[in-house]
Amino acid sequence: MERVKNSVRLTGYAGADPVIVQFANERKLARLSIGVHEFYKNSLGEAVDQTQWFQLIFWNQKVELVEDVVKKGSALRVEGKLSVQSYTDKSGEQRYTTEIVVNELEVVDKFQL
Repeated sequence: MERVKNSVRLTGYAGADPVIVQFANERKLARLSIGVHEFYKNSLGEAVDQTQWFQLIFWNQKVELVEDVVKKGSALRVEGKLSVQSYTDKSGEQRYTTEIVVNELEVVDKFQL
């Protein structure tokens, strides 16, 4: 049996310019949202284009590539792993976020949708 692993692959477009965070220890983090289109026909036979948004996280050398190349609207292929984080908001409620920590990034000219 193949070994089970936490792996996600997405193809889509950058929803905004990346946000870069510089830490005191010289490490960098980049955050970016990616819109992924899903095409299907609904029960009436009408074509539907639904977009889902995912939050991406980049570390280390990937941040430099993201800084230099990725802009709003860039076509991207990414592979990474799901990471679920929890925090307490200002009103004391427990909140959860799901992000994709990217380990492979490909910036392409455009996709055939």
